[in-house]
Amino acid sequence: MEWLIWVGAGLSVLGVAGIIWSLLLVARARREGLDDAALRARIARAMPINLGALLLSMLGLGIVIVGMILA
Repeated sequence: MEWLIWVGAGLSVLGVAGIIWSLLLVARARREGLDDAALRARIARAMPINLGALLLSMLGLGIVIVGMILA
Protein backbone atom coordinates (compact mmCIF):
# COMPACT_ATOMS: atom_id res chain seq x y z
CA MET A 1 0.00 0.00 0.00
CA GLU A 2 2.99 2.28 -0.34
CA TRP A 3 1.60 3.59 -3.62
CA LEU A 4 -1.43 4.89 -1.73
CA ILE A 5 0.83 7.08 0.41
CA TRP A 6 2.54 8.54 -2.67
CA VAL A 7 -0.76 9.20 -4.44
CA GLY A 8 -2.09 10.96 -1.36
CA ALA A 9 1.08 13.02 -1.00
CA GLY A 10 0.83 14.06 -4.65
CA LEU A 11 -2.78 15.15 -4.20
CA SER A 12 -1.82 17.13 -1.11
CA VAL A 13 0.97 18.90 -2.97
CA LEU A 14 -1.44 19.79 -5.79
CA GLY A 15 -3.89 21.12 -3.23
CA VAL A 16 -1.27 23.29 -1.55
CA ALA A 17 -0.21 24.62 -4.96
CA GLY A 18 -3.83 25.53 -5.68
CA ILE A 19 -4.13 27.35 -2.35
CA ILE A 20 -0.98 29.33 -3.10
CA TRP A 21 -2.30 30.14 -6.57
CA SER A 22 -5.57 31.49 -5.17
CA LEU A 23 -3.66 33.56 -2.62
CA LEU A 24 -1.58 35.06 -5.41
CA LEU A 25 -4.71 35.88 -7.41
CA VAL A 26 -6.21 37.77 -4.46
CA ALA A 27 -2.93 39.53 -3.65
CA ARG A 28 -2.61 40.67 -7.28
CA ALA A 29 -6.17 41.97 -7.21
CA ARG A 30 -5.49 43.92 -4.01
CA ARG A 31 -2.34 45.46 -5.48
CA GLU A 32 -4.24 46.70 -8.52
CA GLY A 33 -6.17 49.12 -6.32
CA LEU A 34 -9.61 48.13 -7.56
CA ASP A 35 -12.76 49.60 -6.11
CA ASP A 36 -14.72 47.60 -3.56
CA ALA A 37 -17.15 45.95 -5.97
CA ALA A 38 -14.44 44.87 -8.42
CA LEU A 39 -12.27 43.54 -5.60
CA ARG A 40 -15.19 41.54 -4.22
CA ALA A 41 -15.84 40.11 -7.68
CA ARG A 42 -12.20 39.04 -8.05
CA ILE A 43 -12.20 37.44 -4.60
CA ALA A 44 -15.48 35.68 -5.42
CA ARG A 45 -13.83 34.20 -8.53
CA ALA A 46 -10.84 32.97 -6.49
CA MET A 47 -12.98 31.42 -3.75
CA PRO A 48 -13.96 28.21 -5.63
CA ILE A 49 -10.30 27.64 -6.53
CA ASN A 50 -9.35 28.03 -2.89
CA LEU A 51 -12.08 25.72 -1.61
CA GLY A 52 -11.39 23.09 -4.28
CA ALA A 53 -7.69 23.15 -3.50
CA LEU A 54 -8.41 22.82 0.20
CA LEU A 55 -10.66 19.84 -0.48
CA LEU A 56 -8.01 18.23 -2.68
CA SER A 57 -5.35 18.74 -0.01
CA MET A 58 -7.56 17.28 2.71
CA LEU A 59 -8.47 14.33 0.52
CA GLY A 60 -4.79 13.69 -0.17
CA LEU A 61 -3.93 13.78 3.53
CA GLY A 62 -6.77 11.38 4.24
CA ILE A 63 -5.44 8.97 1.61
CA VAL A 64 -1.97 9.22 3.17
CA ILE A 65 -3.42 8.29 6.57
CA VAL A 66 -5.34 5.34 5.10
CA GLY A 67 -2.18 4.19 3.31
CA MET A 68 -0.17 4.39 6.54
CA ILE A 69 -2.78 2.40 8.43
CA LEU A 70 -2.89 -0.31 5.74
CA ALA A 71 0.89 -0.49 5.32
